Amino acid sequence: MKSAYVRAMDWLYVACIATAGVGIVAMTLVIPYGVFMRYVLNSAVPWPEPMSVLMMVVFTFIGAAACYRAGAHIAVALLTDRLTPGPARAVGFAVDLLMAVLSLLILIYGVELVTLTMNQVIAEFPFLPVGVAYLPVPAGAAITLLFILERVWIGSPAKDSIVHREPTPIN
Repeated sequence: MKSAYVRAMDWLYVACIATAGVGIVAMTLVIPYGVFMRYVLNSAVPWPEPMSVLMMVVFTFIGAAACYRAGAHIAVALLTDRLTPGPARAVGFAVDLLMAVLSLLILIYGVELVTLTMNQVIAEFPFLPVGVAYLPVPAGAAITLLFILERVWIGSPAKDSIVHREPTPIN
């Protein structure tokens, strides 16, 4: 059961990284396009700025979940590095518990935000409900909760996990 859950979390982690990567690449391409259209061709288009904001929401919330699993999130280890293993584990568990509470709150209020804004549209994208634009908020929180469950139940990803592998060089 545990190994199946870890495999599922590995696949979810890769999906998060891919989604966040697509979001940041799209944002990186859209912003220069908007600048080029506005200042070089003197023909401003209205959609690059709101699209880049939407992509930022995607890579922030989905990427943050992946960062949590990889242990790449912002952490102050000054205190925990000086603790003996027992108290350090207790502090780590408290951090995971607080992260779970925070993620649960973000999930609950994120779903409420999505629900309340589903009948509104973004002016530049009249086909896109605002609620869809906010979906990465509760989705990222739910994914983070799954990663927290993994850490508390099974432990941090193993050193041979996909989280710690270096990409294969292209020759």
